[in-house]
Amino acid sequence: MEGFFAALVISFGVIFVAELGDKSQLMALTFATRFKPIPVLIGITVATAVVHLASVAIGVGLGAVLPTEWISLVAGVAFLGFGAWTLRGDKLTEEEKRKAEKTSKTAIVAVSVAFFLAELGDKTMLATITLATKYGWFGTWLGSTIGMVAADALAILVGRMLGRRLPEKTIKYGAAILFAISGLWLILEAVNELT
Repeated sequence: MEGFFAALVISFGVIFVAELGDKSQLMALTFATRFKPIPVLIGITVATAVVHLASVAIGVGLGAVLPTEWISLVAGVAFLGFGAWTLRGDKLTEEEKRKAEKTSKTAIVAVSVAFFLAELGDKTMLATITLATKYGWFGTWLGSTIGMVAADALAILVGRMLGRRLPEKTIKYGAAILFAISGLWLILEAVNELT
């Protein structure tokens, strides 16, 4: 059990610190200004658990990494598209607004897909792979998942507090800018790795 707790604590600490100021936190903050916090947190948790499970499988089983530069490039372009989509805006009918308040399925799916794409090839994924090669899969997976969700929960809390105090137009432009920053960040990372 000692190895499990070491893996849990070390991977939690490493991933929590690596996630602070990461593009994923910007995404969490952005989503938290648009959706209720619980669906955002569920989406982040689902995506993180899946990506980190794949990471520990790679770290333990294969010892190899995915071609992260191409994944980052595709995800970066997608995020620029998300930013443009946010600027364009969507109009909801009154019935759609009522449904959106009642259901959180759309938010969970949107957040899960966005985080899944963003985390593929991210430094937290690579750190999880590295940790799994040294500390084993289960403690590393659990610790890295909890560490990332905890760091992003801080961003959700900040996003919700800002969302109550900012006008809708400011949130819309801010969200578009954050998506664009995330997209450009991913593209620059990919270009640096490809050259």
